[in-house]
Amino acid sequence: MRFLAAIFSRRGFTILFLSAILAACTVVVDDGPGPRPRPPRPEPQFCTKQYEPVCARRGGDRQTFANACLADRAGYRIVRDGPCRDGGDGGGEQTFCTREYAPVCGRRHGEMRTFSNACQARASDYRIVGDGPC
Repeated sequence: MRFLAAIFSRRGFTILFLSAILAACTVVVDDGPGPRPRPPRPEPQFCTKQYEPVCARRGGDRQTFANACLADRAGYRIVRDGPCRDGGDGGGEQTFCTREYAPVCGRRHGEMRTFSNACQARASDYRIVGDGPC
């Protein structure tokens, strides 16, 4: 009985009322008009088979890809449109290959890679090690 009397007293009621007000207070934090983080770029689920060659680089490795999507999916940064030149970006002769699909497996510095055809493998400085995909 004393407990109820303490709650309904003026002092107890004031404490209960202030506790209820504090519990109802919420704080909203606004970061302001600053830059917002970019949402992650969705990864393409598949790449088309269009042939628009690009020269791309990852570290010290340069490779020609059939299109920008394939280069991006392999983790390469596109350097320029068109195939890579053998003697670096400033020299060498550009190799033109057909769109023939006759896959070959090429090897360079221990790395194996499948090319659409033998011409594309050679143009990328790969040695053909077998017919068909790797």
